[in-house]
Amino acid sequence: MDLFPEKPAPRISRFAPLADRMRPNNLGDFLGQEHILREGKPLREAIVQDQLSSLILWGPPGSGKTTLAQIIAQMTGSHFIPFSAVTSGIKEIKEVIKTAEQDQRLLGTRTILFIDEIHRFNKAQQDAFLPHVEKGTIILIGATTENPSFEVIAPLLSRTRVFALGPLAETDIATILRRALTDKERGLGQVHTEVAEEALQYIVTFADGDARRALNTLEMAVLTARPDQAGVRHITLKVMEEAGQKKALLYDRAGEEHYNLISALHKSLRDSDPDGALYWLGRMLQAGEDPLYLTRRMVRFASEDIGNADPSALQVAIAAKEAYHFLGSPEGELALAQCAVYLATAPKSNAIYAAFQEVQRDIREQPALPVPLHLRNAPTPLMSELGYGKGYQYAHDFPDAQVEQEHLPENLRGHTYYHPTDRGYEAKIKEVLERRRKRREQSEG
Repeated sequence: MDLFPEKPAPRISRFAPLADRMRPNNLGDFLGQEHILREGKPLREAIVQDQLSSLILWGPPGSGKTTLAQIIAQMTGSHFIPFSAVTSGIKEIKEVIKTAEQDQRLLGTRTILFIDEIHRFNKAQQDAFLPHVEKGTIILIGATTENPSFEVIAPLLSRTRVFALGPLAETDIATILRRALTDKERGLGQVHTEVAEEALQYIVTFADGDARRALNTLEMAVLTARPDQAGVRHITLKVMEEAGQKKALLYDRAGEEHYNLISALHKSLRDSDPDGALYWLGRMLQAGEDPLYLTRRMVRFASEDIGNADPSALQVAIAAKEAYHFLGSPEGELALAQCAVYLATAPKSNAIYAAFQEVQRDIREQPALPVPLHLRNAPTPLMSELGYGKGYQYAHDFPDAQVEQEHLPENLRGHTYYHPTDRGYEAKIKEVLERRRKRREQSEG
């Protein structure tokens, strides 16, 4: 006999969206996330045995975070309080904590506080939970689509365990859709519907692992399709495409997905893959990224990853920026695509980047010695008497305008920062510098 038998599932209004009506009420019906919920996994055992500690469920929309929290509510012997970070503040937090303390003291009952979209709480609001999570007054379950490393304060993060949920597999999405079509109590089973297999597959692909999006699209298609004379609604691929309309790409300019996508674009450019670069550029533009942000990244890339291997890359990137300023969207986006392909196929060198990083390190770590006297100007007689400019060799007075004199401060004399590669135009630069080095060695010998 279970110590904490499951509570009756809450009644859901028949007017609720299909996605809400079809939420499973137990772990047996919950699909996906087997990496944390299969038999023997710590989270499953904690739920089954009602031994939860504070945790954060992190995953994309429609991956089951809220559903999992509701299943915990069904299976736990604790007082379960759902809490929205969108509509609640410090005042509501204090009221919940007060109630939790009374229940713990008078009834010996634990309180599980479920916070949807916990990333929307600011630092002060998150701080308010710390002492109560620490003392065990509440068990905190947070749900978020944002990376907790960025959005949850470190002290609260250290007191919780993060479980990462992934997008649902296509097979799971297909199962969820078929359940909805046949379930007569909560789903669409009472509606006489025939859904073409290609139409069902369209939703599976269109959903991108988001069960809510899949169910919303199915519901729109079924409820807007006109029944035939026999009362049957025929859902063809065309009907489903019209119900789906434009796919809303997962993206957040300030969140983790933003950094994931820009990282994919940058690495595709660096790895000389024009197809990957075009795809990730297109993904970000389609999702609503500011095109000028993308041009800034490509201008930076032209110096950081191409440098003097192809000095024209920087000009192309600047030209793409100007072209977009002149044309705007969508016409100007083609200039960004042209730039991305050029950068991806250009020879690569990070020699400039590496050299400047080393320069900055020496500036931080080495003494800032004065400029050597021979490199200083001497605009006054006094400065000339002090040796300013003495011994300076004017390059144009020498063959090929080449002189051998030191230009670094004394503590860095002879140091080499720039090491050009053998790629692109930088190979010619390397030849010039090597000839100069040999002449210097000969003159010193």
